[in-house]
Amino acid sequence: MSDEKTPARRTNQVPQGPRSDSAAVDAFVRQARALAQPGTKGGGRLILALDATMSRQPTWDLACTLQAEMFDAVGRTGGLNVQLVYFRGFGECRSSRFVSDTDALKSLMTRIDCRGGHTQIGKVLSHALKEAEREKVNALVYVGDAMEEDIDDLAEKAGRLGLHGLPVFIFQEGHDPVAETAFKEISRLSKGAWFRFDRNAASELAKLLSAVAVFASGGLKALEARGQPEDRLMIEHLTGNRRR
Repeated sequence: MSDEKTPARRTNQVPQGPRSDSAAVDAFVRQARALAQPGTKGGGRLILALDATMSRQPTWDLACTLQAEMFDAVGRTGGLNVQLVYFRGFGECRSSRFVSDTDALKSLMTRIDCRGGHTQIGKVLSHALKEAEREKVNALVYVGDAMEEDIDDLAEKAGRLGLHGLPVFIFQEGHDPVAETAFKEISRLSKGAWFRFDRNAASELAKLLSAVAVFASGGLKALEARGQPEDRLMIEHLTGNRRR
């Protein structure tokens, strides 16, 4: 992934907690690569990107549970390969390969701990662009609570993702107005959708994540065929952004 400019330091940052040792992180990357399997012919590809900085520690377990439910929904629909991307700490931004064994990916996700650091959303978007240039990526899901980067740079990358047909689905935790403005613009320019990550509405979030998974594996037709309320809501967001 390409390097980004160092953003301004976040004020009121939560003190950093215990760190995983570097060997554990390296083991995560090695195992993720070992689990990589050839993509299913005709199947979709989805990138799941996570802000793993310290401010997200209080709801990290909830996020992992909801994302696991998304993977379960993928398993029922079939035909989807998922790549896990996360950032944290001092410039650390890592990715697995695309894997179809989502049970193994769920296990890997639970091994990540949160560390203090700045957001690296630009790196995530740049990485997604590189992946899309190599092979079609159907969706990027991003879960985060803050934005500490140049919004114009992020907007430019989001627009390029839109041109590649790669919508960004952002689930925002908290009510940071700066992050909300940036996240909504990224979603709009990439022709994706923005949602609030509300810990008090876990079941609704799980359903929305499953709708993203269905979209990534089969597009709008798959959402229309399944016809759940969350699918109809997702269709409204997607078609609305495409008309703008």
